[in-house]
Amino acid sequence: MKNRIWSGMILVGLMGLHAADAPLCQAQGQMSTPEELVASYNSLADVILGAKKTERHLVLSILAVTYSQAEAALDRAKRNIQAGKDARSDIEGLAALVAQLGNEGDAAVAGIRKRLLEGGHHHNAAGEQQGIYEEGFVVVTRAAKKGFLARAAEIGKLAAAPDAGALSTQWKKVQAQYEKLAGVEAR
Repeated sequence: MKNRIWSGMILVGLMGLHAADAPLCQAQGQMSTPEELVASYNSLADVILGAKKTERHLVLSILAVTYSQAEAALDRAKRNIQAGKDARSDIEGLAALVAQLGNEGDAAVAGIRKRLLEGGHHHNAAGEQQGIYEEGFVVVTRAAKKGFLARAAEIGKLAAAPDAGALSTQWKKVQAQYEKLAGVEAR
């Protein structure tokens, strides 16, 4: 709110400076927007568009960290299964992380996304209208979300009867979905 007030005050101030020159511009036949205001508006457009690009990179980074955490949970689960130890909590943790991939983050990230939506920011407004993205989602499509959540459910079921082979099979599907989503070439 404070930023909007300051932005408005700056814009009003700039307009006030140029309002004094308006009679001179009109007298000289110039009826266009002063170059300085156009330059300021262009600069603002750069900031807004840059923020959108930054948001995409940030969400991709959140997904990358979550994916790395999921890989670590997978490795722990496999080691525990092979050692004959209890791997249930590792598998449950892995399932939760895969669900976070589908939801573009955890509850804290969802809260920020909600705040942005309430402020009128829709990263993929056109994609939302076409049904490609859920409201407020930046990178994860509806189809990708569905895939991640299905894998999370399957992985979660494995906590009852840990099986390294079945875990690897499910993980390959997660890996393929993530690589497609993140634009990473398949290994």
